[in-house]
Amino acid sequence: MSQATNPLAGQPAPIELLVNIPRLISAYYTGRPDPSVPSQRVAFGTSGHRGSSFDDAFNEWHVLAISQAICDYRKQKGIDGPLFLGIDTHALSTPAFNSAVEVLAANGVELMISKDDEYTPTPAVSHAILVYNRGRSSSAGGLADGIVITPSHNPPESGGFKYNPPNGGPAGTDITSAVETAANRMLANGLEGVKRMPLAQALRASTTHRHDYLNTYVEDLAQVLDMDAIRDVNLNLGVDPLGGAGVRYWPAIAERYKLTRLNVLSQEVDPTFRFMSLDWDGRIRMDPSSPDAMHKLIELKDRFGIAFACDTDHDRHGIVSGSTGLMQPNSYLAVMIDYLYTHRPQWPAQAAVGKTVVSSQMIDRVTARLGRRLYEVPVGFKWFVDGLVDASLAFGGEESAGATFLRKDGSVWTTDKDGLVPALLSAEIAARTGRDPGERYTELTQALGQPASDRVDAAATVEQKKRLSSLSPEQIRSTELAGDKIVNVLSHAPGNGAAIGGVKVVTDNGWFAARPSGTENIYKIYGESFKGKDHLARILEEAQHVVDGALSAP
Repeated sequence: MSQATNPLAGQPAPIELLVNIPRLISAYYTGRPDPSVPSQRVAFGTSGHRGSSFDDAFNEWHVLAISQAICDYRKQKGIDGPLFLGIDTHALSTPAFNSAVEVLAANGVELMISKDDEYTPTPAVSHAILVYNRGRSSSAGGLADGIVITPSHNPPESGGFKYNPPNGGPAGTDITSAVETAANRMLANGLEGVKRMPLAQALRASTTHRHDYLNTYVEDLAQVLDMDAIRDVNLNLGVDPLGGAGVRYWPAIAERYKLTRLNVLSQEVDPTFRFMSLDWDGRIRMDPSSPDAMHKLIELKDRFGIAFACDTDHDRHGIVSGSTGLMQPNSYLAVMIDYLYTHRPQWPAQAAVGKTVVSSQMIDRVTARLGRRLYEVPVGFKWFVDGLVDASLAFGGEESAGATFLRKDGSVWTTDKDGLVPALLSAEIAARTGRDPGERYTELTQALGQPASDRVDAAATVEQKKRLSSLSPEQIRSTELAGDKIVNVLSHAPGNGAAIGGVKVVTDNGWFAARPSGTENIYKIYGESFKGKDHLARILEEAQHVVDGALSAP
């Protein structure tokens, strides 16, 4: 990304930057959100409600209110099957888990918590929901849903809480808006209407059950990946769980499938994440697609034919190819699509390729060469859910290193992002083709062109984000972008007609998209060119003028 890089980026975290965990937990229990302050209200972005207890943006009151709102929503919709509850390794996740259990149990929810209090990746929860609901219909009742307590790859002081309905994927805005409204009403009324019981009683409740997420998920991996090929790959493999929820999953995978070449580089869990390299801005962030956050794994490139990592809830992947180093997320998405649609003979012949509007045009070119249909949607994995369920999509991926795909037999695997499966697929690709993912991507660029891409992030107020999200094609008066004719200006995604919350300007040789972040007070400008870095710089410069105009509008 084009931001000014902190001089400490890529370096070990100094002790003075480590979060004070006791203070963070104390703030979770003592803080009281003020519903009149927008930043302290419940707000579901693209991946649930997120914030820090230091800012009164994520604390006990938020979790109690959201949990009760979900219970009320379930009752209203007749969702009375088990609720699968997952949790990552962030410091705020454990107290949030405890608060949620107290409310869910008091509401009589059939609650599925992990065996041995194991951390639970997001894909393991989505997988559990879909496996349970297979063959069940909503009309008959008894459908399962889930909650994952995670702020994803966000810094150690962050907390997060997201709901997955019976389709197993991230909840749509129709659901999150209702939950958000109900939760904020409870915050304003001093938690009136929240049912709760003491934690010890909740854990002993007849409706609270233990579920073996780890072994259920690990045992099923052979249905989505060629585990025999991965076992026999002639490369040393390395994985760094980055102290996340999949930390015990990797040794279990290696043992179950006899992956003697898979080296689990660390099983350390530390809520300060002191073992991380600092990200581009000098903050700790468990982002497996960031060269700075992945600095230590990149340094080990020559030890492994392929190395990979996942973020804290293991729904994102990062691939370090022995031939080329850390791959950009878009590059590996293109490689996965090119490989999977030619190596999964049981996949439906008409199944489309799913991508977000800010993912690489290389995916468009790969999809066209495969003779498949492209399904382009706004940012947010929720837009892929229905297509994955009915197999009209075989793959869904987004530029932030999130993806999932169908089982080998063409049925649904997960409808939320799965970091483990794309990571392991890198070894299957190498085993089946004789070339690692970096080499495969080089071949794609030789055939289809070499894109240059970048993303610019900048601070934006809530009002500025609102202006940017309402940009319309009519406000783009230019007919050219960086010297090329503009062929399309989009405010709605071509795949499903949904608003993209910004604008995308497309030429035959490049594009830019500008949109506000759904989870942070920043805006993002994405750009890509198939005519080189100088052309990309022109695209981003002209895109910046468009954004500046939108943000300065009266």
